[in-house]
Amino acid sequence: MRLIFALLRCRSMRAGLIALCGVAAGVERAEAQARVPTAADSAAIKATALDYIEGWYEGNGDRMQRALHPELAKRIVMQPPQPGMRARLDQQSAMTLTNNTRAGGGKRTPPERQQKDVTILDIYENAASAKIVADSWIDYLHLARVDGRWQIVNVLWELKPRPQQP
Repeated sequence: MRLIFALLRCRSMRAGLIALCGVAAGVERAEAQARVPTAADSAAIKATALDYIEGWYEGNGDRMQRALHPELAKRIVMQPPQPGMRARLDQQSAMTLTNNTRAGGGKRTPPERQQKDVTILDIYENAASAKIVADSWIDYLHLARVDGRWQIVNVLWELKPRPQQP
């Protein structure tokens, strides 16, 4: 009886080891099959970021809307003006941002100050991160490939420090 028990234990250990090796091989194959970003991905992500920032500066709501996922959240943490006060999180939706663009909010920025430096930070499968350095702020974008098209789903932004007045 002890011998049978020992054999069962060994067989189950062997079966477990074989199953574990199979899982590890499957993970390794899945990692090897991960979609490698292409030059077309980078170009599409940059084009989306430029639709966003150039659309803002041009007052072109169609370009802005094309860049944004309908459920976009654009947020900034507003630091308190005085110690002891709490920071607050301000937010805009895709609709608000598109409407503000159509209203010409970005057109007030003179052309010589319309900075729009786009840097792609990372791309993995259907997700990407990018950074835009604009006139008086910096945007950190999260993009997703939705139905084959890159769209901005989140923006976290921060104002640049104001230049010191003499």
